[in-house]
This record gives sequence, C-alpha cells and structure tokens, in this order.
Amino acid sequence: MTEEEDVVAIPLSALQHWAYCPRQCGLIHIEQAFDDNLHTLRGNALHARVDQPGLQTERGRRVERALPLWHDDLGLIGKADAVEFLPDGSPYPVEYKQGSRHKSAAIAACDDLQLAAQALCLEAMTGHAVPEGAIFYASSKRRRVVPVTDALRAQVADTRAAVAAQLALGRLPPPLTGELAAQRCKPCSLRDRCQPEAAKSAALAQLRRRLFDPDDET
Repeated sequence: MTEEEDVVAIPLSALQHWAYCPRQCGLIHIEQAFDDNLHTLRGNALHARVDQPGLQTERGRRVERALPLWHDDLGLIGKADAVEFLPDGSPYPVEYKQGSRHKSAAIAACDDLQLAAQALCLEAMTGHAVPEGAIFYASSKRRRVVPVTDALRAQVADTRAAVAAQLALGRLPPPLTGELAAQRCKPCSLRDRCQPEAAKSAALAQLRRRLFDPDDET
C-alpha cells in the first residue's frame, strides 16, 4: 500500500458493498447515491434500534454499541453495531443483519468480510487477538459464529485495495453478469439507478466500436 493510499480511509461498509457488487459500491461511494427499498428500510429500522451509542452489560459481558472503529495501517474506518468485551478485555464483534441465518453462502460471505474487517480494526485498536465474532440475524434471532481466518484477513486487505483503486479511478465498474446478476440485481435497491441492462448494452456497443473502428476515439 502506498503512502498516497494511506491518506484515504475506506469505510468498512464499502467492503461489504464491493463484495456484493462492485457497481453498487461505486454508486454509493463514488456517486454518493442510495435508494431505499423494503430490504433497506427493514435494515435501517433494525440499525436504528441497535446503533444507539452506549455501554451495557449483557450475560456478564460489557457491551459497547455503535463503537467507532479504525485501522490506520490498513486505511479503514467505520463503526461496529456491538462489541462484547470478554473478562480478559478481548473484544468480540457482533454485526446485526436483517433476515435469517439461512442466507445463500455468497451473501453470507459478504457479511463475513465486513465482520472480519471489524475484527482487524479491533485488534489494531486494543492489542487483543480477535479470532472470531458473530452475526446476529434479526428475523431468526440467532447468531452465526464467524471464525476470522487467515483467508478472510487476506480478503479484507485485497478488497480494501480494490475499493481504493476504484475510488481513485472515479468511474463506475460494469454491472454484474450471469448467475451473480440473476441473484443480486433484483433485490438491490439501486437497480433502477444502476440500469444494468442499459449499462451492458453501452459496454457492448463500445467494445464493438473498438473492434471494428479502432480509430474512433468516442
């Protein structure tokens, strides 16, 4: 990571957005665009309840909500829904999500990445190892434990670098294609703004111009 990159702090939420869809990440973090649908409104209502800054004691553990997070070396900044502190002072992040724990593996992986990024921030801030955290699903009211593996740690760094590169470029990534598009475009609140079908047609037209009229600079 270069010194120039270090100046820019990437929001933790951008990692989850990128993992779900790079174009969604660009719309939110480059164009500052965000639209609500039923899914996002439910999520907003959930976080309005849990993201109230404060200190509580639950199950004998100190719990801090809406805790600011940062990692200077990685260039990350954000907030944890809740962090439970174990008796030895070790932090245990808990991320709240709308829906049940029976999500597709691909969507669950996006949530895991966000939680792992929180764990890395907490390690840097507290000096304690954070080997795992949990995701609490509001609909099922159940937790899913997420081990913070070496693979997840590497994915956090790689995703952070990809987001930073795209933000520096300042252009929207292309829309998803194939099976990913079929799974993720329909429930996305930014679908109308994204217009994935139109974007794909424009990209195809540009490719045709490059192939058949290489002197065309438009």
